[in-house]
Amino acid sequence: MSTSDWTKLAKQIAHKPSKLKRMEKYNKPKQRTTGVDKYRCEICGRRGAHINKYGLHICRQCFRDVARELGFKKYGHEV
Repeated sequence: MSTSDWTKLAKQIAHKPSKLKRMEKYNKPKQRTTGVDKYRCEICGRRGAHINKYGLHICRQCFRDVARELGFKKYGHEV
């Protein structure tokens, strides 16, 4: 169950406290401590292809856009 599905269900049964409590106990998504879902791109919010090195916290697609501004050089091709 995804997070958005969980919030939709919580809204639907908000007026039934006992059912809401039971649903939260068994179905609420846990806080991630490791893995792909822990980090998000600071620019676009994408979760995959995350560059954590040097404290960048951006995805590879956004890195391509801002690499020159950050001081990275592209080797191999003269652009």
